[in-house]
Parts: sequence; C-alpha cells; structure tokens
Amino acid sequence: MYTLKELEERYAQMERELSDPAMMADKNRYAGVTKEFNSVSRLLQSERKIREIEREIGEYAEMLDEEIDGSIREEIGREIEKLKRVMNEAKRKKELSLIPEDPLDGKNIIMEIRAGTGGDEAALFCADLFRMYSRYCERQGWKFEILSASETGIGGFKEIIFSIAGKGVYRKLKFEMGVHRVQRIPATEASGRIHTSAVTVAVLPEAEETDIRINPEELRIDVYRSQGHGGQSVNTTDSAVRITHLPTGVVVTCQDEKSQLKNKDKALKVLRARLYEIEERRRKEAEDRERRSQIGSGDRSERIRTYNFPQNRVTDHRIGLTLYKLDQVINGEIGELVDSLVEAGQKKQLEGLKLGPF
Repeated sequence: MYTLKELEERYAQMERELSDPAMMADKNRYAGVTKEFNSVSRLLQSERKIREIEREIGEYAEMLDEEIDGSIREEIGREIEKLKRVMNEAKRKKELSLIPEDPLDGKNIIMEIRAGTGGDEAALFCADLFRMYSRYCERQGWKFEILSASETGIGGFKEIIFSIAGKGVYRKLKFEMGVHRVQRIPATEASGRIHTSAVTVAVLPEAEETDIRINPEELRIDVYRSQGHGGQSVNTTDSAVRITHLPTGVVVTCQDEKSQLKNKDKALKVLRARLYEIEERRRKEAEDRERRSQIGSGDRSERIRTYNFPQNRVTDHRIGLTLYKLDQVINGEIGELVDSLVEAGQKKQLEGLKLGPF
C-alpha cells in the first residue's frame, strides 16, 4: 500500500503533467493520465480523511488517561465510537476507490425482455417487468424509448426492446441480466393453482458507431409489411425491416415505426449493441482466463430472481436477498435490489483485486 507522502508526490506530478500543453495535444495519453489522476485523487482524499480521524481518536484517547469526570469520560467514549464508525466507512470508500472503473459503466443501455416458459402468463409478466423498469427509470430521471415490441393482444409482450439513457444506467442495471421467474395464480386459473413462468432479460451497453464498425456488405436487409396481432396488416407499405448480420447470424427486426428509414435506424442501433456485447463478452472471458478469477458479475444465469406474488416476496438468488414487498418492487421501487447487487459486485471485485504500481 502506498504511503500518504507517495500519493501526494504522485498527485503533484500528474498535476504538472496535465497542465503541460504537449500532454493536452496527445489525446490518448491525456485521457490515460486523467483517468489515473482521478483514481489517485480519490485515494488521496480517503487517506487524508482516515489520517485526520486517527489523529482525533488519538487526542480523545489521551484525554481518557487524565483525571476527568465520569460523565465526561462516557461522552468521550461515545465520541470515539462514533469516529471509529466514520473511519470504517472512510476505509470502505478507500477500498472502493481501488476498483478499476468499468469502461462500460458510463454507457446507456438497450434492454431486451422476452417471455420464456409459461405462455400467456410469461408474456403478461414480461409486460410487468417492462413497467417495473420504466417506472424505475422515471424515478431516476432517465429517458427510455421503445425500439421494438411484439404484443400478444392480451396486454402482454412476447418480446420488448427499449433503450435507457442517463447517468450510471449500465452500472446500476447490468445485474438485471438473466432469468426472472414468477410464481402466481393466473386470472384464468379457476382452481387457484400457482403457476411458474419465466422471462429472460438482456442488458446490452449501447454502442456508438466508433465502438463497433459494421461492414454494410456483411448485412442482409429485408423489408416487408408490418403485422399486428393475429397477423393483420397495420401498415400499407413495406416499412418493417429485418437485418441479418451474416458473419454472426444475429437477426434484428423492427416494425414499430411507419417509416422504413426509422425502423432501419432502430434495428441498426439494436444490432450494434448486440454485436458490441458479443465482443465485450469475448474480451472479458479472455481476461478471466488470464487472471483465473472472474471480476465483476452480471453474466447470464438461470433463475437470478424469483417473484412470488402469493407471498408478496421477491428473492435475488445471487446474493440471498429476500424482500417481502413485491407489490412495491413491481411498481418500480427496485432501488434496494439494485444497490445491494452493485455493492455485492464491488465486494467481488475487491476479493480478486491485485494491487499494482500506479
């Protein structure tokens, strides 16, 4: 671990480097040093706070060695305990500042929700999850836009794809990826028997054109007439678009807009995100093999969470968290789940973290 003096010296050195016009002319180098500077700055602030608290605790401890009134001694003892709690929190923040930033955390996302096993009940729960996430987005002040939707006609979705834009979107929602299981009594179930259905959620970091380049020659673009529920035509022109990425076989369709051009733009946006996610997964798998330890979470897994309506219970199986307020969760109040998963992900990263030189 670096001493306070070493951190201060490195901080001052990088301040000088960043103020050098030659450094600012080299964008790649400037970005790299800026990233390290921010990391050292956070670490330095935490270290200074810890040292200050240690000094205060030491001063109070010296007072306890003196002849003082019992009530004052008790007050000093309470103050020391309070400072120790503050110091533990400062140490926790210092540890978190050591975690390398995930370059994807600042990205917007494309979320895909698909009905799995369970037929109509799964499709209805697909709609429930969409409302849950959209209401959470509203509470966070994030913007969301539906890119593609395949409705069932009874208020459910076979599939719905939408984008979410805002600060910290991927960092908070990347752990929602996986299989969400629902247990409840369908409205059509006369015997009151509980049915179990499943919905899959994919969270894709939104890719810019500079993140991943698509060769137009590797695309097959088909246009056709948009279809509504039961196959009826909802458009009199060939506005629906299906794009196939030939090297990977990834297929994206979009028919929500009346404009063929808008549908094509939306489909390309989804395609770019899916291809980017494939590349990121490959990169992370390669890194994991090298380190022989997986840092971070959010990988697809079976049954990451169960929503039990009769018991008003939601359980996240990855972190063993159970909340008996499903009615609130399904209404978009998922902050406790999201924050707990982010914290668990940070702890996992710290467990595998190997400190190296700046």
